[in-house]
Amino acid sequence: MKNIIGIKKERNDFMSKILVSYFSASGVTKKVAHEVASIIGGDLFEIEPVNKYTNEDLDWTNKQSRSSKEMNDTTSRPEVKNKVSNLNDYDTILIGFPVWWDLAPTIINTFIEENNLENKKIYVFATSGGSSVINSFNTLKNTYNNLNFISAKRLASNVSENDVTNWIM
Repeated sequence: MKNIIGIKKERNDFMSKILVSYFSASGVTKKVAHEVASIIGGDLFEIEPVNKYTNEDLDWTNKQSRSSKEMNDTTSRPEVKNKVSNLNDYDTILIGFPVWWDLAPTIINTFIEENNLENKKIYVFATSGGSSVINSFNTLKNTYNNLNFISAKRLASNVSENDVTNWIM
């Protein structure tokens, strides 16, 4: 595998290690994350909620659904099932998620706040049927202004190597 961030190299090199972390409620972002990790030679980490989201939880038209309540509460921090045990091994972190209400789901805030991402290069990718990733990215960048957010890209489920290399290179 090759690493496209900064320099192409074999996966065994000890230069730069990449973590592709992602939250996926319906499986679309998971598929994209796996493709991205394959393209760049990154390790995968799923940001899994302790309580998985049901279809009813994800009903954005219902103001009482779990996702609606979480997104309307800026202090909401859904609990994450697992932690990244070897985060210090990584120089670059990709964070992927579906766009909810023009933002990153609040579980992304949980992930960021539970992990020391200082001195890491952070790239954001999002999946969406039509929303841009710009507001999500800018909100994360402004909320966590001590972190090194590099850039963001909306990726479709048919992500290609060109999509990823043109974005990160």
